[in-house]
Amino acid sequence: MDFHPRPQAGTAKPWAFPAPERGELANGLTVLRCHRPGQQIVAVEINLDAPLDAEPAGLEGVATIMARAFNEGTDKHSAEEFAAELERCGATMDAHADHPGVRVSLEVPVSRLPMGLALLADALRAPAFADGEIERLVRNRLDEIPHESANPARRAAKELSRQLFPAQARMSRPRQGTEESVAAIDAAAVRAFYEKHVRPATGTVVVVGDLAGTDLDALLADTLGAWTGDTAEPRPIPPVTADDTGRVVIVDRPGAVQTQLLIGRIGPDRHDRVWAAQILGTYCLGGTLTSRLDRVLREEKGYTYGVRSFAQVLRSAPDGTGAAMLAISGSVDTPNTGPALADLWQVLRTLAEGGLTDAERDTAVQNLVGVAPLKYETAAAVAGTLADQVEQHLPDDFQARLYRRLAETGTVEATAAVVSAFPADRLVTVLVGDAAQIEEPVKALGIGEVSVVRG
Repeated sequence: MDFHPRPQAGTAKPWAFPAPERGELANGLTVLRCHRPGQQIVAVEINLDAPLDAEPAGLEGVATIMARAFNEGTDKHSAEEFAAELERCGATMDAHADHPGVRVSLEVPVSRLPMGLALLADALRAPAFADGEIERLVRNRLDEIPHESANPARRAAKELSRQLFPAQARMSRPRQGTEESVAAIDAAAVRAFYEKHVRPATGTVVVVGDLAGTDLDALLADTLGAWTGDTAEPRPIPPVTADDTGRVVIVDRPGAVQTQLLIGRIGPDRHDRVWAAQILGTYCLGGTLTSRLDRVLREEKGYTYGVRSFAQVLRSAPDGTGAAMLAISGSVDTPNTGPALADLWQVLRTLAEGGLTDAERDTAVQNLVGVAPLKYETAAAVAGTLADQVEQHLPDDFQARLYRRLAETGTVEATAAVVSAFPADRLVTVLVGDAAQIEEPVKALGIGEVSVVRG
């Protein structure tokens, strides 16, 4: 029997995160485009300068309701008709609000890109904000809040924000509003927020996909180019301040069989030169199943299914200032809450005393840099990262330079960054669990003053 010769692997081609082309429409909307051959599903991301800080006092959550209402009808289509039009062109559209602003996302086959962009443009240019639809969205949001409060991870995140940030700061309150603030939102409030903050001159559109044969300039001019609005003065971006005095807050959940852990503080964002080393060191600490935290708490002790450490940008400013949440999260069974925390703190102390190993550093670089091409196989992944860069006031080549910087970062530099990110005496620890069982064991650890929050 004759067999075909075994295929031989070719020489690996160098890879870099794709660089976009930058332009601007006549209405002031900034355009970033990125041609990705073979990507027949085009991803479109719109950044709107409507941050949570801009929400009126007592109406926190109005940005979220507005974002959700963008695909609930326009001056041309009712909510049902708009959904049907999206389905006809095989498109999906979504939107959400966060501290930096509102993000609207569209995915559509390139063959239906004109129809998809026309619908997106209508949603931004002339959203209906019908009274009945806004009332429904408000009811839906009010229904979500109790479920979020019952979720230990969401409850821990809410409490950590309340603990870290001053009470008057928007970051101290839930991103999507409280029951009281959401209940006060009506269609008039949504329209007012839209009219004050949503305009093309302060927005950016990112388009990624196989754009061969597509006259994107003409297409954008005919759709998003028809969106008009006044220019606006740049909004002042308040500084991010936080209190990371070491302490423990227990959110009491009587009878809970597990304790949810969320340990965090505020650190530098992507503008800081330490960011690459911080990402690398944080990955070594708790970025994967082979990280230090998992090796001790999961593999050796069996306390948990997994503990992760991460850095998440909260907000950045054009002047290069900003902040990221540096956190460790996971869950352990209730009886082992005290021992698990003791071992976690010992991991941090051992890291500070002995540092990372070269093997840990090499594995992290391989995982972060080596698999990057797989992470960006889809147009949506590329578009999302480009939109993040815009949102965080970063240069268009930031991600490409970040991977080069990660590969160049040494073990000593990564160690210094992660030790600085997670100092054992400057961490706010939130535990969602049964206070009657875990309070005394946690107090005995001496990792900070312990308080209990009921409910």
